[in-house]
Amino acid sequence: MNLLLSAAFVLCWSSGFIGAKLGAGSADAVTILMWRFLPLAAVLGLVAVTLTRHAWRGLTARAVLRQAAIGALSQSGYLLTVYYAIQLGVSSGTTALIDGTQPLVAGALAGPLLGQYVSRRQWLGLGLGVAGVALVTVADATAAATVTVEPWAYAVPFLGMFSLVAATFLEGRSPTRTAPSVAMTIHCATSAVVFTVLATATGAAAPPAEASFWTAIAWLVILATFGGYGLYWLVLRRSGVTEVNTLMFLMAPVTAVWGAAMFDEPFGIQTAAGLAAGLAAVTVVRRGAAGRHPLRPPRRPHGGRKSDRTRSGRGSGMESCGPGAAGKRCV
Repeated sequence: MNLLLSAAFVLCWSSGFIGAKLGAGSADAVTILMWRFLPLAAVLGLVAVTLTRHAWRGLTARAVLRQAAIGALSQSGYLLTVYYAIQLGVSSGTTALIDGTQPLVAGALAGPLLGQYVSRRQWLGLGLGVAGVALVTVADATAAATVTVEPWAYAVPFLGMFSLVAATFLEGRSPTRTAPSVAMTIHCATSAVVFTVLATATGAAAPPAEASFWTAIAWLVILATFGGYGLYWLVLRRSGVTEVNTLMFLMAPVTAVWGAAMFDEPFGIQTAAGLAAGLAAVTVVRRGAAGRHPLRPPRRPHGGRKSDRTRSGRGSGMESCGPGAAGKRCV
């Protein structure tokens, strides 16, 4: 089941890049994002008041605000920076390469923040993943036409990468579990408000009449949002931060294969080598995590007592702050 969920996540998340390409050139980034989230938020809101009302029972205002912050980071912040980086002239390959550093950042921070410590074998897998992403994106940059880009534009994708990492850890440190349907509704509603305000303020709210625009919107809503975004949080809760972020290494090579088949984009030996490195990275990390619970804290010596904890009540493994730590106090 985990393997099927992981494969579905990779395909659906990669579909977001394909959908963005489908809508490229027909509208501004905020226009695409506004019309991606407005109908989605409306549908999810209708479902919330009719079919899933029970899932909202007991939800506190603090939990709603926390989920709104997670949505603003993982959807609004991440997507806006990625779309605008490409609009500013940064190639999709370079953007993918910068986003590809996310697993290293998340892996490095997983230990001190969540107690999900990365083994040497997993670090080896992460290194293989970086090599694979680099191979694919360098091949993409080499094939792309030269474009004059302002130096500061390259900082934009970094903001998106850090935005998604921040959302991942904010969710991981949540003291209570929020139902996926509730979380997605809050996230999409937050993004709908953010992008509507931005599009209206910049005079880009009116959608174009081209059929390709609405095809791209439908693609992004169904595959990228419901599929990719929904599966991201599901796989995160089942497998942990390190494994789910390792799957992100597969996005660039999978998108390259998809783009070659759908848009006749170049796909050569270097791209194939990057795909192989990405697959090897996932295999190495999964084997490194075999038999280990993603949130299992280090054992205390035999005879250790609860008083061994610090006076602030914080455990050495920070085990109560991981995904799925429902009902526990986040430390």
